[in-house]
This record gives sequence, C-alpha cells and structure tokens, in this order.
Amino acid sequence: MDTLLVATTNPGKLREIRQLMSTVPIRLVSLADLPPIEEPEETGTTFEENARLKAHYYSARSGLWTVAEDSGLVIDALGGEPGVKSARFLRADATYPERFGEIYRR
Repeated sequence: MDTLLVATTNPGKLREIRQLMSTVPIRLVSLADLPPIEEPEETGTTFEENARLKAHYYSARSGLWTVAEDSGLVIDALGGEPGVKSARFLRADATYPERFGEIYRR
C-alpha cells in the first residue's frame, strides 16, 4: 500500500482527512508518525505558496509523497493581516492568547 504524508501535527486535521479519504487505498501518516523534522521557513506571500513550500520540503526530507496546507487569519479591519504571517504574528514565540490580545487591541 502506498503512503501519503499529511504534513501536520494536528490530530483533528488528520482525522478529518482520513475520513475524507477512507475509500482511497492509501496509508496516511502525519509528521507525528515520523522522526522529528525541523519546520521549514515559510517565505511565501500567499497561503498557496507556503503550502507548496511545505509539501516540497517535507517530501524531500521524508522521501514520501506529501500534501500540506497553510492557513491563518485574514482580518478585513486589519487590512488582511496577519494573513500568511499568522503563525509568526507579534513574534515567533508568542502564545495564541498574546496574539489574539494584540489583534483585539488593534
């Protein structure tokens, strides 16, 4: 059976994808199933570019066919920010409560 890497550590996301692909004869694994791989730098200017970057990156390091996604908050009142910078909004080590606190302040 072929294996497809779903480049996520989110168990809920993996569960949803497994349900959607339940009739496809393929074994799905996530990043949590592999030895640790350092995260790539997300340098894309769109969610699509970052998803493509991550898929190529994790595929090259794992040797597996790979799918990836990218998402974030696009807030009209903030001119579309933080957008692709959502995971790094405020600062790289900021917690979600800190990030949302800053969003609410703006």
